[in-house]
Amino acid sequence: MSPAVLESKAAYDIIKERFGDAVSEFDANPTMPFFEVLDASRWVDIALYMRDNSLLQFNYLACLSGMDYPEEEKLGIVCNLECIGKYTHKLAVKVKCQRDGGSIPSVSCVWHTANWHEREAYDMYGMVFEDHPDLRRILCPEDWTGYPLRKDYKVQETYHGIKVPY
Repeated sequence: MSPAVLESKAAYDIIKERFGDAVSEFDANPTMPFFEVLDASRWVDIALYMRDNSLLQFNYLACLSGMDYPEEEKLGIVCNLECIGKYTHKLAVKVKCQRDGGSIPSVSCVWHTANWHEREAYDMYGMVFEDHPDLRRILCPEDWTGYPLRKDYKVQETYHGIKVPY
């Protein structure tokens, strides 16, 4: 493992010690090491711990991306987290939910940038973020049909009489 991945592994070990079976094993991906939150109901607690623990201080949510896993019948997010100012560790965290009717707890109360990222994931994938303060479409019109980045998305033929795609 590179020195950067070793630093991320050390941060992960602190998280694993606190949350045990709620998180997966560490993946030492050289580009962005990651782990998965296996118990999505613990996601907000894990996020708060990652932000507030003095040895972790993941104070920057660089990105939150929606994902579609149709072979697993799931949707998910990948959060790229960093510590700015004190440490150089970085981790990606994956959280999944059922594709139909599932939800993921919102972390907009932990990292304010999650508010907009979660709205985009909702708009493009249709996943619901529990306790989000303003979960509504952000890129598509409110009456748009479907979620454009789902792998089984079919583009509607018209929207208010306009041919799609125009």
